[in-house]
Amino acid sequence: MRQNRWAQLADWPLAVASVVFLAAYAWSVIGRTHGQLNTALQTVMQIVWVLFVIDYVVRLILAKPRWRWFFRHIPDLLIVALPFLRPLRLLRLIALIGVLQRVAGNALRGRVAIYVVVTASLVVFTAALAELNAEQYAVGARITSFGDALWWAIVTITTVGYGDFVPVTEIGRLIAVGLMISGIALLGVVTATLASWFVERVNDKGTADQAVTRQHIAELSDQISALRAEIAERDSRKTFD
Repeated sequence: MRQNRWAQLADWPLAVASVVFLAAYAWSVIGRTHGQLNTALQTVMQIVWVLFVIDYVVRLILAKPRWRWFFRHIPDLLIVALPFLRPLRLLRLIALIGVLQRVAGNALRGRVAIYVVVTASLVVFTAALAELNAEQYAVGARITSFGDALWWAIVTITTVGYGDFVPVTEIGRLIAVGLMISGIALLGVVTATLASWFVERVNDKGTADQAVTRQHIAELSDQISALRAEIAERDSRKTFD
């Protein structure tokens, strides 16, 4: 399928582009850049945005049926179209983990803990940057440094919510909602993975026990056959005598 071939070709370049975007975005937000440096960073981010627009358009053109793909990927369209959602493009890096997993095969199977930690760290870092970008210049804002934003993101994704730092802008609150949903989703992934692991272990133990039982039955059958042969031989001797 042409769309799958395009995805295989585009995954790595878009992952690299996401890393570049992350560096430029973090620099512009945390450093509060101005002048030519800020212009350069904004240009880099716009170039990355163009790459993601091209990727979205190509995937849409290659999709069959096209309308079904369109409705299933509306979040991708919103991320490309709405400026305040553009930091979510950094979540493209999560797809890189899947690429590595496919390349490595069995080497990364079962390492869901690494997957969850990397994903959670990326989501927290991205949300902290987006929240700081939305809040730091707002009137009455309490999240005005990256340290505050990072602490807020951690307590929000864990659904603890101490309330010491609260977003005051609409975009900041929208980011908070998305972060809380992400935390619940990650918890669900961990729970489902652990349950699957336990079920697999039980099945493996049951399969091993069945194999041992079959081996014991075979050994007992051989012993019974040997005893029958010995008894038959003794009976034949007695008859002969």
